[in-house]
Amino acid sequence: TYITAHEAAHQYWAHQLVAADQQGGPMFLESLAQYSALMVMKELYGEDQMRRFLKFELDSYLAARGGETLEELPMERSENQGYIHYRKGSVVMYLLQDRLGESRVNAMLAGLLERFRFKGAPYAGSKDLVEGFFSLARNEEERTLVRDLLQQITLYDLKAEEAEVQELDDGTFETTLTVAAAKYYADGEGVETEADLNDEIEIGVFTERPGAGVFESANVLLMERRPITSGTQLIKLITKKRPTWLGIDPYNKYVDRNSDDNLIAPS
Repeated sequence: TYITAHEAAHQYWAHQLVAADQQGGPMFLESLAQYSALMVMKELYGEDQMRRFLKFELDSYLAARGGETLEELPMERSENQGYIHYRKGSVVMYLLQDRLGESRVNAMLAGLLERFRFKGAPYAGSKDLVEGFFSLARNEEERTLVRDLLQQITLYDLKAEEAEVQELDDGTFETTLTVAAAKYYADGEGVETEADLNDEIEIGVFTERPGAGVFESANVLLMERRPITSGTQLIKLITKKRPTWLGIDPYNKYVDRNSDDNLIAPS
């Protein structure tokens, strides 16, 4: 289904809208076909089943970037580098629609289709797509996210370190979740520089481990964005049931250097 949706999406991204033959062109062709396929999967299987798809794409990107022989480029300047415009493109586009709103992103993309459909030169360039996403940003956090995802090589390090649960007098459960967070900018050769992280990232509380075969929406006790900054921080969470798993960015929407430590079982 995923592959069929991707190929059908090329009836729009490549057959109706032709990208300029320049850096960043694959964003219009392959990254948007990936995005279209992911939206089909989300519609068919639900938001809570998307972790398995996103984690596969994320892990594939992280493994492939280690084998780059020339230079890794940011999304807006990617060339014929499949691990960027396919694998990283999936994670980036999914996070952008999650933060900016799927309907708003789709309306922006529809506008680009209307603008460039079946037209010759000047063809659409990655700048047109990047400017489209910037036009949807409602605050400085969202503008920074667009910049980090499309114009920088940005890596996150999000980790759930500890979780303690106690039952309260009213029968609810209070969980104290300790998370550590960091953000890095990498150059084309992979050299990383730590940057300030100031974002709103999802925190989840569950009765089953996300991504497992038995996981479904009924297992989600709480899912909400919380302010996350660089360093270690404590997060208080109240649920009606005792959680068995908790995590930061539990569905792997961010380009996290190690997505396996996002989830933790409470002590």
